[in-house]
Amino acid sequence: MPTTAIRPEIEEIVAKIDELRPQLVAGGREGDQNRRIPAEVFDAVAATGAFSISAPTKFGGLAANTREAHAVARAIGRGDGSLAWVDGILDSGAWVLSLMDERAQHDVWGGEGGLDNFISIVLATTSDATPVEGGYRVTGKWGYGTGSMHATWSLLGIPLKNERGDIVDAGLALIPTADLSYEDNWFVAGMKSTASVMQIADDVFVPEHRIFPLTAAVEGGYLSENPEASYDTIFVPSLFMKLVGPHLGMGRAALDFVIAKAESKAIAYTGYEKQADSAIFQSAVAKAAVQLNAAEAVAAQVADQIFEATERGYYAPYAERIEMRAKAGWVVETVTNLINELITAHGSAGFAESSVLQRIWRDQATAARHGHTLSASGYEAYGKVLFGREDDARFVLPIV
Repeated sequence: MPTTAIRPEIEEIVAKIDELRPQLVAGGREGDQNRRIPAEVFDAVAATGAFSISAPTKFGGLAANTREAHAVARAIGRGDGSLAWVDGILDSGAWVLSLMDERAQHDVWGGEGGLDNFISIVLATTSDATPVEGGYRVTGKWGYGTGSMHATWSLLGIPLKNERGDIVDAGLALIPTADLSYEDNWFVAGMKSTASVMQIADDVFVPEHRIFPLTAAVEGGYLSENPEASYDTIFVPSLFMKLVGPHLGMGRAALDFVIAKAESKAIAYTGYEKQADSAIFQSAVAKAAVQLNAAEAVAAQVADQIFEATERGYYAPYAERIEMRAKAGWVVETVTNLINELITAHGSAGFAESSVLQRIWRDQATAARHGHTLSASGYEAYGKVLFGREDDARFVLPIV
């Protein structure tokens, strides 16, 4: 399989984020304490163009492919995992909007603010939507509104009904955040500064062109005519792979931190004045490095598989998508395990509130429980596929 190139424009954004890393680390500590990403840190990353890479080129975006999205989110995650997670969500929102009716895209990017109008996204249909002339009236509450505090628009899951009121599909409604209220219920162990609050709609009208049916989208039934290949990729895998980059960044940050401290940190109750002199410590770090390199390689392989298929007009069937889902879960699980091993190798100092390592550990462990990349369900569904039980696999993961 050919390797998808990361374009110079994306590499330039990554380089700018790398230069900001000390600010991201410091801002991550402040954000963790205040449960909000510091405005100056968010704005500094926004100024690099990071949050708009998946917008279409006609609006000034870069129509980023999955590997490019990984590169940007990974770079942010090496400084602050919470901010990287927000990036993954806003990047997802921009990509999904690019698949929608052209009028919806112009509503967001065609006027004042342009690409600085960011879009958060929650797929869960925890709402009610009543068909009315010209659209829907939507009432509901959506949990885990990651990125919504920085967004001017939100894509929110709704049930789609026929004229009799029967639910016939699920969809996403594009709603200005000015039309929404929120409940600050995000009190969590990790990812604190994502401010993933509850979003609330009370009888909000959403015009028909801002509705995106999901059943068709899962099989590639997109509404836009954007010519870039990024908008021909498979729907759900393209979304869950956008959440892998933050994990890779946090894993690399943990490895870099532990290695950097090893020449000056002793191993308590042993004769080692430097951790780096211990064969057991060296082995633990080596194992973590190999695991991380493998996780990055598998993530890149899946990203290339997704993008390469567009060149031959191929839309992967369910069984292949399930394999991608299982691999994404393995990547996340592997990063979780190697960070656990690294914090054990580093020692109890890593759990001090002043240590960045404990924040990486908490943030990644929290993000690892996201249902889109949970390894257990991915393994179960893929195992059923391997044994020719695709119908059973669809019971476990019906939408992939």
